Amino acid sequence: MRARVDAWCWAVRLFPTRSAAGAACRAGHVRVNGERAKPATIVVPGDEVHVRGGERERIVEVRRTVVKRVGAVVAVECYLDRSPAPVPKSQVALAGARDRGTGRPTKRDRRQLDRLRGRD
Repeated sequence: MRARVDAWCWAVRLFPTRSAAGAACRAGHVRVNGERAKPATIVVPGDEVHVRGGERERIVEVRRTVVKRVGAVVAVECYLDRSPAPVPKSQVALAGARDRGTGRPTKRDRRQLDRLRGRD
């Protein structure tokens, strides 16, 4: 059995809506077997689908094709998840964390940040 990649990604709950799955395909965030996928790209069992979005990248292998949205229990049986484990939140660096009420960074603060980042 064959299915469109946008319909399959939506059916197995990788995206909340089918239009979001189609938009991700058009934006280049979905790849099938390493190739950029259009929404109408056909997937068959054994294909590898890379989905970029949210906080991390999902790498799944198609085990069964479905075109209608299924429950979460059935959806998990339709693919094999090979995604790397997410980075623990304790290791994620805070970007631009400043104390509340300190305002915008001054020129001196920006120079210190540039020195810290190696942009002397």
